[in-house]
Amino acid sequence: MNAHAASMERPVLKDKTRLGDVGPKIAHAALILGLIALGGSIAWGVTLEGGKPLWKSYLINFAFFTSLTLGGLFFVIIQHVTHAGWSVVVRRVAEAVACNAWLMALLGAGFVLGGGMGSLYEWWHLHPGHGNHLYDIKAPYLNHTFFYIRFVAYFAIWIVLSQYFFRTSVKQDESGDPNLTLAMERRSPLAVILFALSLTFFAVDMLMSLEYAWFSTMFGVYYFAGTAGAFFAVAILTLSFLQGRGLLTESVTKEHYHDLGKLVFAFVVFWCYIAYSQYMLIWYANIPEETFWYQNRLGDGWKGLSLFLLLGHFFGPFLFLMSRWQKRRHGTLLAAAIWMLFMHWIDMFWLVKPGADMPALQSSVFDLTLFIGMGGLWVWALFRRLQDVSLVPERDPRLGESLRFENY
Repeated sequence: MNAHAASMERPVLKDKTRLGDVGPKIAHAALILGLIALGGSIAWGVTLEGGKPLWKSYLINFAFFTSLTLGGLFFVIIQHVTHAGWSVVVRRVAEAVACNAWLMALLGAGFVLGGGMGSLYEWWHLHPGHGNHLYDIKAPYLNHTFFYIRFVAYFAIWIVLSQYFFRTSVKQDESGDPNLTLAMERRSPLAVILFALSLTFFAVDMLMSLEYAWFSTMFGVYYFAGTAGAFFAVAILTLSFLQGRGLLTESVTKEHYHDLGKLVFAFVVFWCYIAYSQYMLIWYANIPEETFWYQNRLGDGWKGLSLFLLLGHFFGPFLFLMSRWQKRRHGTLLAAAIWMLFMHWIDMFWLVKPGADMPALQSSVFDLTLFIGMGGLWVWALFRRLQDVSLVPERDPRLGESLRFENY
């Protein structure tokens, strides 16, 4: 159905679509908790071991919450590229999640300018021509000036895209103009290209270059696979939370949860496919310049965590979510969503922590406190964004299709 024809339906929403008093209470509590946990962690952490334990934990949680934000942006863009109708009632949450890009930009700037780069990235202190061949050939890319330019460009792209889709969608709530949907659909193919390039290079800069001598052309896709799956888990949990407070009880149905569950399942498989493909090629070639990265993750204690990641991020969820009924039972789907978010965080931990400076598996109190701190601010920004708008794109031309959606 095209957007103009669909706009003639004008379906009537029969449930509450405004946060009301729920939003300020959650946002206020999350903000206070986030500021205390984040501020306290930084104040204490900078005094310990030159700040390295602090900044490793900071990067883990920064990569985690940035991935959730990017997952929301990916979902919004893809819905417009494919002219999707089923997802209209869940899209506003994704639009708001994507708008947290400005918050992640601030948190990222704190890491880059506050000492995180100098503390964790060996290449940050290297200079061309000093006898390090592995760095010299990458110096045109791994240098301070070009890094700053790229870092600003990533977040500029994400902020502009997220604000455009959110504000255009909210504007349509007021005007009902179907041409706004057509405009978003026309711009979404370019958005896909910008999103794919920026996410890939972000993953290379912030995660892969921690061990600058290592390289993998699949690393950006690996980060993306976890990003998408984690967002669908967030969408399930957020919508369930809202429905538990009497919102969207008629609009979002078991059918929508079923599709979100199918997407979680799909990206469980995709993540494993990319992880296996990357590992298999490096294992088969057996080149020292490549294998050391995996050797660092098979050392003291890390081998057990690597096995846990394989079992917990793929085999367990794969078997659990394979059944149609597990995705249609609210309780089991919520449990799967929580588990997938936990495993995605473990994945970020596994990417950041190991290395020459941490040959044995270690955790830190900052892993938890910074998760609480960034998580509190992330939730605050999300509910602040949703406070003054409808939780559903009320006059989207495909809303009727979404309300009638059924899986067959």
